[in-house]
Amino acid sequence: MEHADAVPAYGLWGLVILNSVIFIGFAFSFFKPQSKTDWRTLNAFSAFIIAYFIEMYGFPLTIFLLSGWLTSKYPGVDFLTHNNGHLIHTLLGMKGDPHWDPFHIASNVLVFGGFLMLSYAWHTLWKARRRHALASTGIYARMRHPQYVAFVVIMLGFLLQWPTLPTLIMFPFLTYMYVRLSLREERAAEAEFGEEWRRYASVTPRFIPRLSPPDKSHHEGAR
Repeated sequence: MEHADAVPAYGLWGLVILNSVIFIGFAFSFFKPQSKTDWRTLNAFSAFIIAYFIEMYGFPLTIFLLSGWLTSKYPGVDFLTHNNGHLIHTLLGMKGDPHWDPFHIASNVLVFGGFLMLSYAWHTLWKARRRHALASTGIYARMRHPQYVAFVVIMLGFLLQWPTLPTLIMFPFLTYMYVRLSLREERAAEAEFGEEWRRYASVTPRFIPRLSPPDKSHHEGAR
């Protein structure tokens, strides 16, 4: 995803399409949507990804909207180069290649870790669905909604790398949407599994994972 500053940093719509397809494809292959709720979850994430890469490679809307302030506060800085487009790095006055600063490294860890969590959660959920059971093993023994958490972690990782006004605005709305969807799924799970679900929910946090699973937990969660 990198470009030398001598190369035009924007108007690279081929890269917008390529990167969007790659990351949405990863999400699709790891998440494997089946229900309407699944598709709604993936579509919201896809909108975030497309908006993100449009600003990174297509048109720098955030830099354009903030151009007056940026020019006055940081005279002599060309924000239309790719390296200076890493706003956290540039605004904090950090030196060196932004792709190796702590924010970019943390971004890579969160994005990779989020996709890994998404894949692992799906594998556990898929095995439970085959048994028509509730998924309380693996990551579902530590939190009730690892797949929604994974999407939020991935988006947070992208924001650390290349924050933009559209994605910063989208992030809290999408997070709220995922919380609403998780509560709806919990009601459906309780209706289907009854007391088994209530026992599982009583010892398993929704979003913040517990460090160790409950002893002999044998229940299945929602996404």
